[in-house]
Amino acid sequence: MWFLMAIFSAVLLGFYDVFKKQSLRGNAVIPVLFLNTLFSTLLFLPIIIGSPFGMLPTESHWFVPEGNWTMHRWVLLKAVIVLSSWVCGYFAIKHLPLTIVGPINATRPVMTLVGALLIFGEHLNLWQWAGVLVAIIAFFLMSRSGKKEGINFTHNRWIFLLIAAAVLGAISGLYDKFLLAPHSNGGQELPAMFVQSWFNVYQMGMMAVALFFWYIYNKRSERNAKELHLLNPKEQTVKKSETFEWRWTIIGISIFLCAADMCYFYALSFEGALIAVVSMTRRSSVLVSFLFGALFLKERNIKSKALDLLLVLLSMIFLCLGVL
Repeated sequence: MWFLMAIFSAVLLGFYDVFKKQSLRGNAVIPVLFLNTLFSTLLFLPIIIGSPFGMLPTESHWFVPEGNWTMHRWVLLKAVIVLSSWVCGYFAIKHLPLTIVGPINATRPVMTLVGALLIFGEHLNLWQWAGVLVAIIAFFLMSRSGKKEGINFTHNRWIFLLIAAAVLGAISGLYDKFLLAPHSNGGQELPAMFVQSWFNVYQMGMMAVALFFWYIYNKRSERNAKELHLLNPKEQTVKKSETFEWRWTIIGISIFLCAADMCYFYALSFEGALIAVVSMTRRSSVLVSFLFGALFLKERNIKSKALDLLLVLLSMIFLCLGVL
């Protein structure tokens, strides 16, 4: 059952990437990200409020305990990690083709595995080492595919942000293992729904502050641009303010993300669930976003990128074989 939930999570996560790309095309990043965290919080608000008042039984999967400061402190740190990953990833996906973003994001399980090797002292077997090697080859080929579109992996800031988002996402995966693992295994044994609901609340608070500063900066840039234009109509040196346009796909970002995370945390709650397999299965979401980029966005160099994607999927198969 936990593996089936991981597959559901992967499909939903693929649509989350699609709606994110559609929302960010030519749009301001900070307001879109704030609305994402706002809608996600609103989805969880009923169970956060209802749980302490007995509207949900304590044995229910949806029950959210109030928690003490120590529990909230751990979740707050998760919110910082995830939000940092999202900020980097949102800016990257706005400026990069979806058929490049997807395969790079799919290498996160490899980064998680390397992190487990370095942090938790885990040992890799032959299958896992093969998966890491294939992922490295795939990443090299992705850089060659990117050059065909004028994207230099060593000099492109959006690629750097995308890699940073992937690394932070891998760190978040390792941190999830720490938060959800029982005390006997060195974890915090936090309820999955407590983690998922409250980290959305904390993210919304942080993004509200970011939105305020974005609004102030934008207004100042707009005012400077108008003043400069009055003085010299031909002068274009002042950066224009970033515009935001409401799109209904923004709601889809929150809906698909929350549904994907629910399936993810629910899968991890099953006894015997393997977090490595669940995390790698979730990354197969790249198939959904890749097909959308190829069929609907008409992105270029699909054949060479498809080979890169196949190698990434092959690396995940090797990693799965290594933990079974």
